[in-house]
Amino acid sequence: MLERSDMADNALQALHDEEYDLPFNQQNLNADTLLFTGGRASRSLDGVWNFCVDLLDTGLRQKWFTMQPSAPEDRSEPWDYDPYDGETVPVPSNWAMLKEKWYFFEGSAWYTRPLDMSGIDLDKRYFLRIGAAAYDCKLFLNGEFLGNHYGASTPFCVELTNHLRAGSNWLMACINNTRTRDRVPMRNTDWFNYGGLYREVALYETPRTMIHQFAMHLVPDGSYSRLQADVEVSGPDIGPARIEIPELGVSQELNLTGGKGTTLIDARPELWSPDTPKLYDVTLTVGADRVSDRIGFRQIERRGTDILLNGAPLFLRGISVHEDDATLGKVTDDADLRRRFAHARELGCNFLRLAHYPHHERAAELADELGFLLWEEIPVYWAIDFDNPATYRDAENQLRELILRDRNRASVIIWSVGNENPDTDARLDFMRRLASTAKELDPTRLTSAACLVNHTLNRIEDRLADHIDVIGLNEYYGWYEEDFEDLARIGANSTPDKPVVISETGADGVIGPKGPKAGLFSEDYMAEVYRRQISTLRDLDYIKGMSPWILYDFRVERRQNKFQNGYNHKGLIAADKATKKQAFHILADYYLQIAQADARKAEANA
Repeated sequence: MLERSDMADNALQALHDEEYDLPFNQQNLNADTLLFTGGRASRSLDGVWNFCVDLLDTGLRQKWFTMQPSAPEDRSEPWDYDPYDGETVPVPSNWAMLKEKWYFFEGSAWYTRPLDMSGIDLDKRYFLRIGAAAYDCKLFLNGEFLGNHYGASTPFCVELTNHLRAGSNWLMACINNTRTRDRVPMRNTDWFNYGGLYREVALYETPRTMIHQFAMHLVPDGSYSRLQADVEVSGPDIGPARIEIPELGVSQELNLTGGKGTTLIDARPELWSPDTPKLYDVTLTVGADRVSDRIGFRQIERRGTDILLNGAPLFLRGISVHEDDATLGKVTDDADLRRRFAHARELGCNFLRLAHYPHHERAAELADELGFLLWEEIPVYWAIDFDNPATYRDAENQLRELILRDRNRASVIIWSVGNENPDTDARLDFMRRLASTAKELDPTRLTSAACLVNHTLNRIEDRLADHIDVIGLNEYYGWYEEDFEDLARIGANSTPDKPVVISETGADGVIGPKGPKAGLFSEDYMAEVYRRQISTLRDLDYIKGMSPWILYDFRVERRQNKFQNGYNHKGLIAADKATKKQAFHILADYYLQIAQADARKAEANA
């Protein structure tokens, strides 16, 4: 048995030491090591990987990552797992969607693939980028531990330069999706806990001196005539940077100090908006390294209870969305995303809430091109362990990675730091710090969170509201809250000094032969909830948007009555992503009325 081999060091420790994970839980792959990859050529490592589930973490105990390829007849001890031969899976994928026996599996799983570096260039640097792996991903190359990353939905990078060898290399990833109290989110959530290497994996080659981070935005001073660029470079020979925007006639040099630099550029771009989603090709060059991006320039701000885009009041006609598919699970692609935006367009939306975790980065890129506004968030969801410094470390890192990834996207106007948390002192400190971090990293966007209602006083009341720009309100009057009249009372009793967005509302409507004809879970009941919600909310002048729950029905373990069968059926469209419910058309009619009224106001003010 491998516990008695040289790889495991000590049989008793390998079998009985429950701290075996500690050497491999450094969380050193984080926002600090994330590489800006815009415009860079890459080598895809997607495709077939060897795979093995590992419920007992035998692989870490036995040090499977140190195994070298060998024929079975040449081995001196039996292997419990062969990382070089056996079962395979496609990457990207979620293991739950591949075989029934893996559907509810939570634990570790090992991925292995060869990496041919016969063309390695000693004057170059090499970086592995993983779009997302749920949840804890430990990486090994040729038997050497490189580091691990926490967070199921944000990208991470690791430099391979000094660990590669010419010719054949072996890359291994141990990915664990177990829900624990100190992770973000914790054990109790309301969406399916997919596991796996489920976003793209790629290898990047850069010069020795390379661009580490690059961000650019319109200075939010109301002049609409200045751009700011922030650059971070690493390497042995850091010279000046050059920023170019050919369409604006911009070609400006930026001197760097300690590898960092910021510059202001006089320019008057055409402003990005949902009606005119103008993007500019921007390039940044430092020595032999060059990156590029397509960036829109706009200003989003809050004045009193108004949200303003480029100085004009804005109503967010939105819908919430999960990253979920009946066949692919959490895996997404361009076709799936374009279908999502096409349905949002048909609904009359100018806004989407990407709940409850960072979605695929391509979503924001497409929103930039198509003209949609986005709310992006991290999964500080329900009863997070707010007193635990490790939990905060995880949450803040996910927020930083999300902001670094998407801060060049004009479509993203709101960073949300949490959803439906109890109002305790620990929670207030936790989320206040997150909101402050978001503002420090990106002062050009608004912050929000799904806040709380005081049901005793029937009013919006949450201490966190003092520390964010937009109050998100999840309310389910007519569904979880029985007395629908309380919604009108809350409207009358609340006098917020900030804009409120109804970040969730709705009801389940099950269509088809399994759906009831009347009452709870019927399509008719769901439609009536939407009618009453719209009738009440339209008269509240501090409501500046809504993103009802949700665009598509989605998979979730906790919903198991005879109507739900493992799905949340609040979708305006069924899980087939094609069949629209009555409520879809009710909301679309309401959004059309708002859009027409806004158009008349704009014409009158022209």
